Amino acid sequence: MIQVRVAGVALDATGQHVVLLKPIDEIPGDGLVLPIWIGQLEATSILVAVEKAPVPRPLAHDLMRTMLETLGAEVTRVAVPRIEEGTFYGEITLSTTLGERVVDARPSDAVALASRVGASIWVAEAVMTEAGVPDVLTETDAAERLDEFKRFLDDVEPEDFDA
Repeated sequence: MIQVRVAGVALDATGQHVVLLKPIDEIPGDGLVLPIWIGQLEATSILVAVEKAPVPRPLAHDLMRTMLETLGAEVTRVAVPRIEEGTFYGEITLSTTLGERVVDARPSDAVALASRVGASIWVAEAVMTEAGVPDVLTETDAAERLDEFKRFLDDVEPEDFDA
């Protein structure tokens, strides 16, 4: 397994949201990055957690964190252990009073939760080899993504989070 970090959330050419996972020991623009396509709500949730942006009401992943804390469980790590026919699979490892438990999850939910609780994020080497792409992020790209997120935060309304 390779430990990764959230390198960013972006839009692809078709307007779909993508979370970018980058090995923690690689610098931007070097090595591989793992793009995983996710939904708009999950993208927002990951961005809010990574940027530590305030929200008027708890998002679903905030609720997950609170429920786990209330039950005395802790997220110790999350992983993307496999990819099958283009579908990524995620796992959340919990430390509970009953011992360690591994819960099946979508990678986007696992990453959003890990981003809130400070848990490590891991990707199987085979997944990175199969689906990783060369990282060609420039400083200009990173600045544009940050500006885009800041504009999003300026324009977002509490009603945007209603189901």
